[in-house]
This record gives sequence, C-alpha cells and structure tokens, in this order.
Amino acid sequence: MIRDWVELNMTPGIGPRAAAKLLERFGSAEAVYSATRSELEQLRLVPEAIDTIIGRDLQAAAESEIKTVRKLGGDILLLDDGVYPSSLREIYDPPIVIYVKGSWSECLDQPCIAIVGSRRCSTYGQNSALMIARDLAQRGMTVISGFARGIDSAAHRGALEAGGRTVAVLGTGIDQCYPRDHRKLACDILENGGAVVTQFPLGTPPVSENFPYRNRIISGLSLGVLVVEASENSGSLITARLAMEQNREVFAIPGNITSRNSFGTNYLIKGAGAKLVQQWQDIATELPPQIAARLLPPPVADRKKEKSLADRLQFVPEGLSRPESSVFRLLTPDAPSHIDTLIDQTRLPISELTNALLSLEMRELVRALPGKCFVRKL
Repeated sequence: MIRDWVELNMTPGIGPRAAAKLLERFGSAEAVYSATRSELEQLRLVPEAIDTIIGRDLQAAAESEIKTVRKLGGDILLLDDGVYPSSLREIYDPPIVIYVKGSWSECLDQPCIAIVGSRRCSTYGQNSALMIARDLAQRGMTVISGFARGIDSAAHRGALEAGGRTVAVLGTGIDQCYPRDHRKLACDILENGGAVVTQFPLGTPPVSENFPYRNRIISGLSLGVLVVEASENSGSLITARLAMEQNREVFAIPGNITSRNSFGTNYLIKGAGAKLVQQWQDIATELPPQIAARLLPPPVADRKKEKSLADRLQFVPEGLSRPESSVFRLLTPDAPSHIDTLIDQTRLPISELTNALLSLEMRELVRALPGKCFVRKL
C-alpha cells in the first residue's frame, strides 16, 4: 500500500540506509509495520523510529500527504513500482519513495545527462553550461540539474532555450521553491515538458544536510555528470564522487587556473579521470554506443553543417545594421564588456549604442548583465 511506503519515508531517523535494512529484512514497507519491537530493535534503529513505527504515529499524516501531492498535480513513485526509474533503482541506496511533478516519464525515458556546478559562477561558466545544455537538449537528451542558482539554473535554461526537456531535482519538498526567485524557472520547466523530482516529504525546508541526498539522485538518474566550475569544497564534487561510485561517466569543463571556481573541475580532469569537455560531442562519444549513434552526426559531408565554437564566435548574423554589427563583433561570451568600453571602442554616440544593444538583446544575440555590462549569447 502506498500509504505504508510514504509513512516509512516520513519517519524520523529512517534515512535511505535504514530503510534499505528494513526492506531487506522484511521485504516490503507493509511488512515493516507487522514487525515486532524486538525485531526492529535487532536492526539497531534509533528508539524514536521504532516508537513511531510501532505506534503508527504517521499513518494519518501519510494519507493526508498522498492527497495533497495529488492536489498539487504530483505523483509518488515507490521503489517496488514498475514505473520507478530503473537507473535510480540501481544505485547503492535508492530513495524508497520519490515525489514527481510534470512530464517525468517522458523526461526520464530519454537519455539523461546531469550538469552541475558553482552557485557563484563566472560568466564563462554560465555560458558554458548554457551552451552544452542547449546543444544536448536539441538532440533529445534530458538535462538534469539541482535547481540552484548559477550553473544549475543556466543548465535548466539552456535546455529550455533549445525546446528540450529538463528535470530539476530538489533538496526540499515538492511544494517548496528554493531559491524563491526561481519560481518562474520552475513554471517554465513544467510548462515546457520538464519535471521536478524530490525524495523529501511536503514542507521539507532547504536545510544543508538535504543536498548530498539530492546530489545522489541527480547522478543516479543520469548516464553521466558534467561539472562546470567548482571550488575546492563544492557540493558539485560530491555529485561527481557519487557518480563515480554509481559507475556513471564524469565530465568537466576546464577553467582558468587562477580562479577558485576552477579548482574542482581541473582537479577532476587531472587527478580523477574526468573527461575534458569543450563541446557537446565530447560527452556524446563517451555514452553507450546506441545512444552516441543517435546523437552524433554521420561521418559524411553533412558534418560540415555542425558549427564549431570557433565558427560561432566568428559568425555575424545577417540583417544587422552597421552599429549593431560593430557592437556584436566586439562582444564575447565569456568576458563582459562595460558600456563605457563599448563607447570607446565603437566611437558611437551613446544613444546609437544603446539602441544597438537593445536591438541585439531583443534578437537574443546579446545578454545584459548587472553593472551595465554585456556578453554575447552562444
């Protein structure tokens, strides 16, 4: 019964490992609630957990939880369900229950790649995550990330820009939005065929101990994990380590050796065997052959249609006015240009320059950053 699984998942002191011990000993959540106190004590559970299980203290709360999740348009998947994601079931300590919302089945039926990284990322890191996510999503891969600020949100947005699918794995309950300023992003993900996933009951706040649990779901749902910028103690390195333990591929984008945010990615490449990534093909070639064959272009003249990063930087769109073309050529995707610098370099009147920038923004060729700085979009 779904209620027993949800009740067990809500029980204080029962994490994934304790739940795994209970299921191994008794076979199902239903059987756990038929166990005697002495049988539960033999598994060395915390006394609070044993008292809660014996007293069925959370039975009514679990029933209410199920109803509320369904009212929110979500669903609850059980570890012994046929619809539970098979890749997640294979990990060492899968969550016994996951809460899902959106087009989760369609998303997880496709090959999935995780993209994670620093919350305090650089423009270079943000653009890199956006570009790789967009390129992979265009080719049918589902992009999975942790819904945090910085690299995570750039990965989600890159997939959305491509008209592809993305899954946000939360460190909170499915009814929470953290960070709060990501409410629109959450709506965009769900409205465009994406999904949100969490193992945490409704109302769970974003406490720090939740995020390592979230990270193992990110890697567990994915064929591989791409790390884009990570400091020495970054949670993204935890995700990479979990991916290695789960026998997933690990990828990293190299960074500036003088940047703190490059420590983690450069370490993964140099010392942990991560594959260096410069473009989406570097990821595709490491995936299972049947998936790589779907993603990679055939070895014929059609390959010329694929634009390299260098080609993209040299490319100037048709139909630009002379001021727009002058400004566009000066901008790069990784080094923000201040408006004063653009005035000096273009020698355009301020009104003409601002009109050109506005026009380029409206055509989604340029992105405005705080402080009157601008970068080219890839």
